[in-house]
Amino acid sequence: MSSPLSELLQDRQLAEQLLSESQTRGFITAMAAAPHLINPSEWLAFMWGGEETSPFASHEELETYANAIVEIWNQTREALLTGTWQWPEGCALDDKELVSEATREFSEGMLQGWQLARDDWETLMPEDSEDNALLGGVLLCFSLLYDPENALEALSQEGADGLAQFEEIFQSVPTMICGLTLRAQALVEAQE
Repeated sequence: MSSPLSELLQDRQLAEQLLSESQTRGFITAMAAAPHLINPSEWLAFMWGGEETSPFASHEELETYANAIVEIWNQTREALLTGTWQWPEGCALDDKELVSEATREFSEGMLQGWQLARDDWETLMPEDSEDNALLGGVLLCFSLLYDPENALEALSQEGADGLAQFEEIFQSVPTMICGLTLRAQALVEAQE
């Protein structure tokens, strides 16, 4: 994954203060899927823990970082709306750990980002609505992928072949998140 974001994260000092690349991509995916567009200026600081002061040594570094974030957001938003979104490079299942570290971190970033748009989602897809099941399904998938050990145990307790179910969950995420984004877009347009 050689990108401006990867290059910035090679700086050890910055890497310690910023979300990892996979967490960042998960967070951005949550923002790109959000039903109402949230300006990156409103959430960019979450990439470094919400602190008022950025960890960058210069304005140019901050600008490079912000541009990389916006570029990833644009690509992700387009992929979600065209139904072509796929797991980022490095996200995969793992024989020993169930999921790769990148998958776990992506899922963590996704769940963190979802918190920022939570009110919009809950307003658009209230608890008693049919659409809420789709939203709940997507969130459940990311929760399971973030904590695969407990997920596998829970699936086994339900009598399911945990590993097979896990693979199915992982494989279904791209279709589910694209579907959720498209459904949210349609609901928002219907309200306008």
